[in-house]
Amino acid sequence: MTRVWKWNRPVTVREVLEDLQKERSIAYTTVMTVLDNLHQKGWVRREAEGRAYRYEAVSTRAAYAAALMNEAWSQSDNPAAALVAFFGMMSEEQRQALTDAVRIAQGPGAVKPEPAPAAAPDVETPVETPGESAESSGETQGTPGESPDLPGR
Repeated sequence: MTRVWKWNRPVTVREVLEDLQKERSIAYTTVMTVLDNLHQKGWVRREAEGRAYRYEAVSTRAAYAAALMNEAWSQSDNPAAALVAFFGMMSEEQRQALTDAVRIAQGPGAVKPEPAPAAAPDVETPVETPGESAESSGETQGTPGESPDLPGR
């Protein structure tokens, strides 16, 4: 699949063979069998061209990686904890890529959260006393009768 994804176009067994032979000795029939297996599994589609086939990836490498991540995440009994652990394993470059991906996935019209402003030194910040919450002190957000934790209820 790496070769098919790399070229991002329909490829023949001969093309894949010649590329692989730059690195190691491999038989034409081995490459043909692997591409046929990939076709049977639905990873590539093929179209006849003379006596040979041209094989093309059904999905992108990125979509495949996303499916693998989704599969692994869905197996977790605690998805939030799995994500936190995953994020903890990421490099700074990967975290930046994640931030960019979230921004793209949200679309151009999405409202982005603003960073919390730094409190001015001469402004007092209200502090809740133990046992008192915004609700019990009468300071609720949202419309009357609407629970702040459950939007739309």
